[in-house]
Amino acid sequence: MDTDLSPDQKPLDWNTRMEIAAGAARGLEYLHVKMKPPVIYRDLKCSNILLGEGYHARLSDFGLARVGPSGDKTHVSTRVMGTYGYCAPDYAMTGQLTFKSDIYSLGVVLLELITGRKAVDYSKDRNEQYLVAWARPLFKDRRNFSQMVDPLLQGQYPMKGLYQALAVAAMCVQEQPNMRPAISDVVMALNYLTVQKYDPNNSAQSSRRSMTLSPGKGRVADRVKGF
Repeated sequence: MDTDLSPDQKPLDWNTRMEIAAGAARGLEYLHVKMKPPVIYRDLKCSNILLGEGYHARLSDFGLARVGPSGDKTHVSTRVMGTYGYCAPDYAMTGQLTFKSDIYSLGVVLLELITGRKAVDYSKDRNEQYLVAWARPLFKDRRNFSQMVDPLLQGQYPMKGLYQALAVAAMCVQEQPNMRPAISDVVMALNYLTVQKYDPNNSAQSSRRSMTLSPGKGRVADRVKGF
């Protein structure tokens, strides 16, 4: 999936963006939970998400994938590989690869889908070049949320759905890996968002509600439904 648009392309609508995010998450869930032995993808990024008919998302390029830890092991020690901007900071600093490394990358992809920004963009001002670093302070105040949405959506998105999607992204890109949710919870949350279709004729979907995106623990799917 390429986030750059040619002049003859229309921007993806909100519903399609959530479908893509959910599809990517389901791909990770298959690798983390259903594969035997389980696999860490290690290179989740927009360009490794292929879109089929109906924008059905599939993961591609498994060249960096590694079999995950087994038994009592919590991580796999390996040379740091992946793509700058998507790589979890804990993995980049220690070389200790975990399933939560993929969760961080998924959070970056979700942020890209919401904001229309790239994970790293050196054409922007210095304090806006790194997507996660730019987004983190904005998560703290709901008055910032509308500033985070891709302007190409032209206001065509559900306000509650935006809060919920940002909540998922915020939890996925936590600096501490143990604060990131499990992939099955992320899938549940994103699947929930895909069935909450945005209807531009439904004014109730634009209602605002006071909230902040504090990390906290608990099932991400349950937290999202409560927003």
